[in-house]
Amino acid sequence: MTLQSKAPRSRLDPEPMARRDWLGLSSLWTMGAALLFGVVGMLRLPKAAVLASPSKKFKVALPETLPAGEAFVPPGRAVAVYRDAEGTYAVSTICTHLGCVVKANPEGFECPCHGSRFNADGTVSRGPAPRALPWLKVQLSGGVVVVDEGTTVPSGTKVA
Repeated sequence: MTLQSKAPRSRLDPEPMARRDWLGLSSLWTMGAALLFGVVGMLRLPKAAVLASPSKKFKVALPETLPAGEAFVPPGRAVAVYRDAEGTYAVSTICTHLGCVVKANPEGFECPCHGSRFNADGTVSRGPAPRALPWLKVQLSGGVVVVDEGTTVPSGTKVA
């Protein structure tokens, strides 16, 4: 006869679960959760994870009061548009050193990151920029300037 005797089990007490049964059920739940996360990931695949970017070609209406030889920088664009007696042209404002956006000043452009300076026509006047700012393709369409940021043209190309 043992000193400890088991207390009678009530019919309302839950059945004891064997360790192997618990491990089997937990592995099934883990597999189900992995499948669920996999399905959710597959459903997200058709949706593009890339943000739409603005068009490389855009229209600019130059102000009538823009003095000849002064830069007009359209809001939200990395381009300076000029109008002078010879025609209209556009210069990219992305520094050729490390890709910072240069700021227009009376002499031309200045890079706020590393101090490169450019003349108004984009040529380098002080390094470390290795190349001049690229000129961009420009078209005139009914008094509106159409600038194509994706197409470069030789320096000095102006549209009358």
